[in-house]
Order: sequence, then structure tokens, then C-alpha cells
Amino acid sequence: MKAILPMTTFTRLIFPALLLMCLTAQAHAGTFSVSPIRIFMTPSDKAVAVTITNDGEDEVVMQADIYEWSQKPDGEDDMTLTDDMLLSPPIIKIAGKSRQVVRLARLLPVKSSDQLTYRMIVREIPEAKPTKDKMQIQLALAFSMPVFITPPAAKRSLNCTVERTAANAVIAACENSGNAYAQLLDFELSSESGEPIASRSQGAYILPKMKRHFDIKSTNRSIPSGKAKLTVKLDDGSTQTFDADLGE
Repeated sequence: MKAILPMTTFTRLIFPALLLMCLTAQAHAGTFSVSPIRIFMTPSDKAVAVTITNDGEDEVVMQADIYEWSQKPDGEDDMTLTDDMLLSPPIIKIAGKSRQVVRLARLLPVKSSDQLTYRMIVREIPEAKPTKDKMQIQLALAFSMPVFITPPAAKRSLNCTVERTAANAVIAACENSGNAYAQLLDFELSSESGEPIASRSQGAYILPKMKRHFDIKSTNRSIPSGKAKLTVKLDDGSTQTFDADLGE
């Protein structure tokens, strides 16, 4: 994807050196994909294969970093660089319209009965590549992949409660008390008789022993008081339904 960098009056006045470069520059970002988009391992797996595909015409150079993935009490992701795992090779060069298989290896034995959670972030290394009479400015792309190492007995345990926050809105507090992740995709609030009241189509991961909150709003009417049901769709295609009692 190529686009000429925009110029503004502000840029001309404040950044004349940058402007001179941009007059003959193009912004360029490569296009790549990673498969699988989520990595599942067992404690007995030493390594897994990951395929990175360069869909663009030019060679791309990428670097992979592995982070230990946890969540803060408010649900925000917290990632710390780790040496528990390694992508080999860590620096990857792939010619245009080509693919390469790399290996994600576990370096330490798994001693926990809880699921271990990581994220592998693959970043394009930005470069400035001169062409015939122009400078091509490389825009770095990045791809973040969850990595789960799951003991056989590890399972999620999800519970959600619902509380009114406005005439047309509720908040769902969902807690995962299990020892494996839960990924919530969709929420539907319905009356006791099954009539849809409000919905939300954006969920999130809840890592083990964590709690997150989700706002659910009705766009066209007030949410009635009384008994209701919250149905949550999960990433494995299953659903869970929780009873709610909404006050005025």
C-alpha cells in the first residue's frame, strides 16, 4: 500500500527539513499474515510451527518478541518481555510473495497446573529504502498473537452478574474463577420470556482469576425492570446464560 505523505502549512513552517524529505518520499508498509492466529500448546509440546506469509511484492524483515501476558485488576492487559519461549529465527526475512515456517519453542518446563498465557508480537522492522529518485519510508506493521500452554485439567469457570446503570443501559460484571482463559464474543440481554432487549457484539479475553466489566446498551428503548437473562457467546461456539434481576 503506497500513499504520498500529506503536507500542511504547519509542517512547512515548523519542520522544513522534514518537508524537504517528504517532497520526494513515499510511505510504504508491507503486507504479511501469520498462521495460526492463536497458538495452543500442551505442557508436553516442545515447539510449534508458525507460518508467516509475505503477501507484498517487496522483501520484509520482521522481529518477534515473546511477552508474558497477564491482566491488571481493571482488566487492562499487562505484558512483560520473557525468555520462557523463543521464536527461531528471531529475525525473519521473507521475499515478496513468499512464506516461511518458523518454530516457537518452549525453553522452560511447565510446572503449573494453571494455563500459562503469553503473547507473541511480530513486528516489521522499518527501513528507509532508496529507489531511483525517491526515498521510500517504511511504516512498521505489527501482529499480536495469543499463546496458551494448557494443562489437560485446566478449564475456565465464568460467572456474570448484571446491574442497571441507566434507563437504557446495564453493566455486566464477568469473572473467570477458573484456571484457563475465557474469551467472550457477544452479549444479549433478554426478558424472562426470551424477548431481546439489548446486545453487545464486542467482548474480550478474561484470563484466569480475573474480572472484567462490559457496558450493554439498548439503542431504541428503555430496559424494563424485573427478571432478565444475559446470554454470553464464547469463542468455542458455546453459550452461557445468567439470570438477572434489574431494578428501576
